[in-house]
Amino acid sequence: MGMRISTELSTKQKKALQNMKKIAQARDKLEKTGGFGKWTAKSKKERKGRNPQTGEDVTIAARKVVTFKEAPKLRSEINRGSHDSKGG
Repeated sequence: MGMRISTELSTKQKKALQNMKKIAQARDKLEKTGGFGKWTAKSKKERKGRNPQTGEDVTIAARKVVTFKEAPKLRSEINRGSHDSKGG
């Protein structure tokens, strides 16, 4: 029986995901969740940017960002669910 994906996450699930992101960011490394995906913290270098309202050149500070890569199983379930809902 396949994994069922709800269109809306429960409050508990959202909090759990936020906690995983925070842990990955704090540890500056990989956090995996079996069958779901993995979070990684990546460092971004300082770079030049532009204020879109004023056109002024600005320096964007170095920072850490958290990225997510879904597991193949989750991706296939999501894609299968989106094809089912297109009618037919």
